[in-house]
Amino acid sequence: MKTVKVKVQSDTPVTESRLDEAIRRGQLPRNNSLHATAVNFIAPCLAVSFEDGCGVLLPVANYPEFDDFEVEDFAGLSVGFAGTALCHEGKDLHVSIAGMISASKPLMTMAASVIASRNGRQSSAAKAEAARANGKKGGRPRKADMVL
Repeated sequence: MKTVKVKVQSDTPVTESRLDEAIRRGQLPRNNSLHATAVNFIAPCLAVSFEDGCGVLLPVANYPEFDDFEVEDFAGLSVGFAGTALCHEGKDLHVSIAGMISASKPLMTMAASVIASRNGRQSSAAKAEAARANGKKGGRPRKADMVL
């Protein structure tokens, strides 16, 4: 885990250039977080769309939160909490999209596979150093044969 030290700058005055920089940073695309943009009911599923154009279908039968919903009630669903939840004001319902996705075993299995694949491609300083050391020795050392 990487440790980041906090730099408290509460006494720094807000200038036009600092304000412009903050606005520019706020407009940059968010690539590393979940932000839904729309939800539609396509019987018997909820179609949740995300910022990058992808989406996911979630069968409402899998979620007890929607047991008392009629077909008309699904029209009142909206995306809230900065794109992280599905909300229905009339029923006082707020459901985490990440929680709904994590309740699906096949989606979680797929996510674990994707994460494992991505993590396997990453190289750390220790891995790079070990590869260089093995290269100087002529490549990866052979496994020693076990004698029984």
